Amino acid sequence: MKATIVTIGDEILIGQIVDSNSSFIAKALDKIGIATHEMLSISDDKDHIISTFQKLQNNVDVVIVTGGLGPTKDDITKKTFCEYFNDTLVEHPEVLEHVTQMIEGIYKRPITQLNIDQALVPSKAKILFNKMGTAPGMWMEYENTVFISLPGVPYEMKYLIENEVISALIQKFERPFIVHQTLMTYGRGESMIAEQIEAWENNLPAFIKLAYLPSPGRVRLRLTARGTNESELKEAIKKQVFTLTPLIYDIIVGFEESDTIEVVLGRKLKEKGFTIATAESCTGGKIGQMIASVAGSSNYFKGSLVTYETQSKINVLGVLKATIENHSVVSEQVAREMAVNVKRIMQSDFAVATTGNAGPLKGESEEDLGVVFIAVASPNSVFVERFEFGQPREKVIDRAVNKAFELVYKEI
Repeated sequence: MKATIVTIGDEILIGQIVDSNSSFIAKALDKIGIATHEMLSISDDKDHIISTFQKLQNNVDVVIVTGGLGPTKDDITKKTFCEYFNDTLVEHPEVLEHVTQMIEGIYKRPITQLNIDQALVPSKAKILFNKMGTAPGMWMEYENTVFISLPGVPYEMKYLIENEVISALIQKFERPFIVHQTLMTYGRGESMIAEQIEAWENNLPAFIKLAYLPSPGRVRLRLTARGTNESELKEAIKKQVFTLTPLIYDIIVGFEESDTIEVVLGRKLKEKGFTIATAESCTGGKIGQMIASVAGSSNYFKGSLVTYETQSKINVLGVLKATIENHSVVSEQVAREMAVNVKRIMQSDFAVATTGNAGPLKGESEEDLGVVFIAVASPNSVFVERFEFGQPREKVIDRAVNKAFELVYKEI
């Protein structure tokens, strides 16, 4: 089964907002065995919408449209639906009652004609009741394709997907099963992993596909199996993971999409009863922010000191002025003192510190652009490693953050 997701809105095409709706919808469809064939972003233009529908008609099973539903005159999806399906708009009494309750009861303001018009829907449409907003979703079928129109407001779209659309699609279609298993790896590049597991990959059954999903410092290996017997697919995936794991056991940090390095690190700290603190310069607090983003991190995260300017390293962290003068602010010695001192200040078991030249200017150090020193202090020792991450600035910061997580995770 194939689906296409269409987002309508000039604000997406000009880069004013980022389309997060398509990602959410695709994940929801994947869980019920519907593969997303493509994602399209198109303009708020009637002819463009109609031509897109014509191209998709009978080429995919489901078209899910978000955007263009609202009280303003530039929201044209309903009218375009009517033209494409040769239909007319009619007032839906339940939708009108809901709109009235929201405007007058919740927002405490008089209802306007624009609000009332929210209750106008194509007469042939099945209404997807939107409790989160005033614009209802619409389900229309034409020949071999189901067209579903949803509001573009993310929380309204999510409500309708979770409470109306998915259950309706399950009832409508017989679907294959899609089973995924993701292995999270850290500290080794995509090409090196591919070379290491080449023989295993070549022997995968035809119904199981492997995808490499790299990002700075980490690679997700996603196994996907498609078929009609869910239990057999799960067993086949389990068997392949069992065979793969010994080949790359030293870089696997988790087995689910949610097992990011900060989640895994937090789990490990919690299991062992350890705490951690960070002292950051070039990474600007990003390591601490990622650690703190995990629910329950207060059990093991003592805090972070972001000492970006040189003097703050002396005044706040207690780095010796002589150390900076003798070795420069970007140096092994400064990184070491940062880690040791924040561990002492925060009274943590572990600490990680970063100092470097992220660029684009060198600043107060003679080290090359892209050079970063990362120090890890443990209950018994402290070590520092020097890295050359190149440019641009964003790449340096991201790679430094990921490398810091890798080093402290291995040390723990």
